[in-house]
Amino acid sequence: MNSEHSNRDVIKFLHQIGVDTRFISIIDNHLFINNQRFSKFSNKRQEIFQRKFPSFTLSKSKIFQQICTRASRILANSLKPGERIFINENDKCSNFILNVIIEPYTRKYGIKIIYGDTLEDASKFNADAVVLPLNLDDEAEKILGKILNGEKIDVYSQKNIYSTEKNFKLIYPFINVPRSWLILWLEKLGFEYKYSNKNIENDLIKFFEEFIPDVRENILKSALYIEKEGITREI
Repeated sequence: MNSEHSNRDVIKFLHQIGVDTRFISIIDNHLFINNQRFSKFSNKRQEIFQRKFPSFTLSKSKIFQQICTRASRILANSLKPGERIFINENDKCSNFILNVIIEPYTRKYGIKIIYGDTLEDASKFNADAVVLPLNLDDEAEKILGKILNGEKIDVYSQKNIYSTEKNFKLIYPFINVPRSWLILWLEKLGFEYKYSNKNIENDLIKFFEEFIPDVRENILKSALYIEKEGITREI
């Protein structure tokens, strides 16, 4: 954060000019617009803001707003006011993405973000929930891998409780967000999003995508249906 200004100064000024900061992420000296319409952060208000805070950069990426829209559907049903939300700091890119997405909820729901290196830290810091960076491609590949190996199909993102001395929720904001969206947004910001795509599951999904545009969503829907209904096949 620019030493001349605190987040409180920025938020106060945004409120004064009519911006709804529940739809803005404030990270260091960057502002990310999560929803242009709901934030009321018009071009005129952006000009006024930048005259007041010239060291800040503004991002109003359409792909980022699409990511936020999908993530909000999960977070709205998962977060509760005043909860302590844990983010793992080990993975630089994942930590950054989660931080940007979750930050507005400190104002929407009054949550507190805490950080650590392991899930054990979440328990030590008395977290109520942990947000994890699992995305739609990750889940679809895991499911397809189970099928190819003849294993029982389960849905990783349905594991919503981590049991320690104190149980806490697991939340997956990006479970409906394609990996390609995250990569595209991060690359625009100058990040290099590293992941291993050298696996048969990834290759098959790309092949199927040529004929079935929503193949990832369909794989997840089918697995959720099987898990919900408890369908088994007699051999």
